[in-house]
Amino acid sequence: MTAPDAVPRRGLAAIPRGVWALGLVSLCMDLSSELVHALLPLYLSVGLGVSMVAIGFIEGIAEATALVVKVFSGVLSDYFRRRKPLVLLGYGLAALTKFVFPLAPTLGWVVFARFADRVGKGIRGAPRDALIADLAPPEARGASFGLRQALDTIGAIGGPLLALAGLAWFAGNFQMVFWLAVIPAMLAVLLIVVGVDEPDRPPKAGDGDGRKRLHWTDARRLPAAYWGVVALAAVLTLARFSEAFLVLRAQGTGFGTAGAPWVMVAMTIVYAVTSYPAGAALDRGHAARLLAAGCAALIGADLVLAFAEGPVAVLAGAALWGLHMGLTQGLLAALVARHAPEDLRGSAFGLFNLASGAALLMASVLAGLLWDSYGPRFTFLAGAAFTAVAWAGLALRQRR
Repeated sequence: MTAPDAVPRRGLAAIPRGVWALGLVSLCMDLSSELVHALLPLYLSVGLGVSMVAIGFIEGIAEATALVVKVFSGVLSDYFRRRKPLVLLGYGLAALTKFVFPLAPTLGWVVFARFADRVGKGIRGAPRDALIADLAPPEARGASFGLRQALDTIGAIGGPLLALAGLAWFAGNFQMVFWLAVIPAMLAVLLIVVGVDEPDRPPKAGDGDGRKRLHWTDARRLPAAYWGVVALAAVLTLARFSEAFLVLRAQGTGFGTAGAPWVMVAMTIVYAVTSYPAGAALDRGHAARLLAAGCAALIGADLVLAFAEGPVAVLAGAALWGLHMGLTQGLLAALVARHAPEDLRGSAFGLFNLASGAALLMASVLAGLLWDSYGPRFTFLAGAAFTAVAWAGLALRQRR
């Protein structure tokens, strides 16, 4: 008879303390970053008169930079067999940029802060995800990634809400509202220092000083199932351009400048609510159904947003967008962790994000061009078409 203490724990009880700490770190930093993100498109377009194409280019390059940097930070975390220092460096750099936004005297400084913030995100992203995979037991890996994503999106809910409250309190003064982002960013750095302990990785035979000798040929050890996840994520990212366009869509359909951040609140509430259940469902073997449902949700979001005539329709489209994110983002990360060799997890997450970064750059610039040339309706219809391609590819892969 099996002893009670030998029964593997499931659900939240199986998630280690370090994963909870990293989730709270994500919550604090997303509270800070999403406050800025919710206001920045409006600040650029209304306050500084920047065009939609320029906004799309800035957002696409910034996000793509973060994802490309993840390749190098992921490889370094595998090479040195240490992930926490890179996680701390990335969050620390992002925290420092929060001082620049309220102090920036020109557009150039705003763009610099946005890029530096995303570089910090790039440095921490792959090592953090690999660290979660290292800490989480296999039977709770989906739940662990889902929990981190859920806490991350709770912060993303608070960010736009804090932005709305700040705009009201400071009478539309963007610079004063940006100062509010400094506090949770600094708290995130403190939580990493005191709350995250990295598991020991004994040196393997032949490693000498404890470093894993990596070569480009190691990429051959990444299985076909891993590359399938990478390809699917890239196509979905191509279909899902920067969320800055959700805010701009809200502004043009009755919300106005002060109310536009509400669309981010609606999106992230659904995102937060669905992330952990989706991760737990992955642990029970429902990956294909979750991905198909995520594709359907994104197509629905694009169609609703394409034909939206008022605030209610935009909020509904944003909610469907959040449903797509909740069903797919933590799940894709967990699938990368499942299929990548343990000693290549950082590199695997880096390559995964490189592909997504290239797709995001193309998507955001294309969305800006389509918006300026043909209007928002055509932009979202193009997103729906790309998602349909991803869904068809997923169905073909399942059939094979």
